[in-house]
Amino acid sequence: MKRRTKIAAVTLSAALLITAGTAGAALASGGGAYRPRAEAHHVRREAAALTGGAKLHRSAGDDITFRFHAHPAAKDTTDPRKATGTFEFSHYLYGRGAWAKARVDCMVTGGTVAVVSGVITASDLPGAKGKRVGVTVDDLGRHDRLGYGWAGVGSPTDTKDLPPCVASAPFEKVKKGTGGFTVLPWRPKL
Repeated sequence: MKRRTKIAAVTLSAALLITAGTAGAALASGGGAYRPRAEAHHVRREAAALTGGAKLHRSAGDDITFRFHAHPAAKDTTDPRKATGTFEFSHYLYGRGAWAKARVDCMVTGGTVAVVSGVITASDLPGAKGKRVGVTVDDLGRHDRLGYGWAGVGSPTDTKDLPPCVASAPFEKVKKGTGGFTVLPWRPKL
């Protein structure tokens, strides 16, 4: 073999070994197919979950943020109203707006979609405290989407008599680089 051919063969072999080693390490460390952590280790998992947060994309420059921490316990696989946790949201434009924090009172998830509702426990929006609000999240990785139950009425203060676990379709786009929702699918024992 000529010297150049030998060097090229050795270089190609080394590159293939590095690539194979990197891919193997990624798969061994959890890369590859989706597996919820609890299932991968055969640990009893929560009944469902919605965690994380993101900013919404608005071309006018609105600063809209949502954060979730909602979990029904593993034993509560048949009752979405046993969900616990909180979620927060805020909406500001040109320095004006409001924020709110809600106590979770219901959550249902399926696949990548979660619907969560809660009663507002704190807010600087007059008339919001005590109102139930609902939010829907679609966990699509870098392209998450979100919808909220007051979309059709204009304000969380106008969600009169909203039932638990009710929200709109996830029509809003998450701002690029901020999507960080994680949905753990609900698997009710029927």
